Amino acid sequence: MDLFDRAIEFAVKAHSGAVRKGTETPYIVHPMEVAAIVTTMTNDASVLAGAVLHDVVEDTEYTIEDIRREFGDKVAALVASESENKREDLPSSETWKIRKQETLDHLEHAPVEAKMITLGDKLSNIRAIYRDYSTLGDGVWERFNQKDKNEHAWYYWGVAERLGELSDTFAYREYVEMVGKVFGE
Repeated sequence: MDLFDRAIEFAVKAHSGAVRKGTETPYIVHPMEVAAIVTTMTNDASVLAGAVLHDVVEDTEYTIEDIRREFGDKVAALVASESENKREDLPSSETWKIRKQETLDHLEHAPVEAKMITLGDKLSNIRAIYRDYSTLGDGVWERFNQKDKNEHAWYYWGVAERLGELSDTFAYREYVEMVGKVFGE
């Protein structure tokens, strides 16, 4: 079995039973969508594995060392690059802005492969937000730790600025379009 297939199996197991915030959608749909988006930018198996595994360390009991042992240093580095320090000892709503600023700061100098995964992740997220926003309006923000739409706009536009080197990709253009639809220009 190749690296990407093993990563899919691992991610399915890791996210088993989890659902997307505020929905009944199986969580695994998100990392699979992220991987599909990333395939529009690269066919590097390590990057695709990193895409499908990007939330495993952040959202499950698995560690970066587990990822390194199973998939090697490159995949582990990509997953680590995408994993927030959630500061489990503090309420998520109190650390949201700090965590998002850390992500934006990291993206300033992240390798292009990590930026591809971030773009896939954020495009998948903004697609879901747009779908739900179209139905729920501003009520959609109630499902998040950060309930202020303006804070989300700050973050999503900040990501767009830092992913500018991918501006020639369809994924980037779709991302900016979707952010504009949700938050305005």
